[in-house]
Amino acid sequence: MQHWPLSGITVRTPLVELRWPTPQDLDALAALGAEGVHAPGFMPFFSQWTDGDPAAVARRVLQRHWNAMAHWSPDDWTLYLVVVHDGEVVGSQSLGARDFAVTREVLLTSWLGLRHQGLGLGGHARAAVLELAFAGLGAQDAFSVVRRENTASQAVCRKFGFSHDGTQINAVRGLRAVSDRYRLRRADWEASRVVPAEIGGLEPALAMFGAEATTGAPAATALSAALSGVRYAPDPDHVDA
Repeated sequence: MQHWPLSGITVRTPLVELRWPTPQDLDALAALGAEGVHAPGFMPFFSQWTDGDPAAVARRVLQRHWNAMAHWSPDDWTLYLVVVHDGEVVGSQSLGARDFAVTREVLLTSWLGLRHQGLGLGGHARAAVLELAFAGLGAQDAFSVVRRENTASQAVCRKFGFSHDGTQINAVRGLRAVSDRYRLRRADWEASRVVPAEIGGLEPALAMFGAEATTGAPAATALSAALSGVRYAPDPDHVDA
């Protein structure tokens, strides 16, 4: 897409590719979401977008991507990329920020289709998006929120060097849901960086992230309470182990 430089972004690891979704990719992602993302008895997403009949779930997947695209600004953005393995769309990985030029902090969200979980793909997708955030955009912090009962995604956070950064309370399916906040600082990412990743097509899009200047003294990060995820990321939890 000539006038939408985000469409050229890719990040590749030995197992997965993250890329801006084509219309065909979005169709495949919507069908995957409708197939199932998690066990019916546990809702990992604050927005509960996976509840409902398959057709409604598939439409929500499309609408979330279109909504993020339509409302994009350098001061408030969420980048949704599809996760591709062996030519097949297997899930979604996102990062979002407000006032990134100042905070240099991003929030991560992700999910894999149920049949693609437990194969190590989620870890590679996480490594790829961290490469994009830190090496590509010059982030100083990455932030994640994970339901307390989501043990697989909790383990992924610890594996990648995230440290506990408080708790968050939400109402999910009419019940009190407790989540853990996790933060990864740039120095800790550099120390635990083990999965090779290659970024492509980012430079023409840097201005859209408010990220032209990626060197110099780190900016002060925003308070974690301001990045609860509820304000600008509808599903700051993960189903991606």
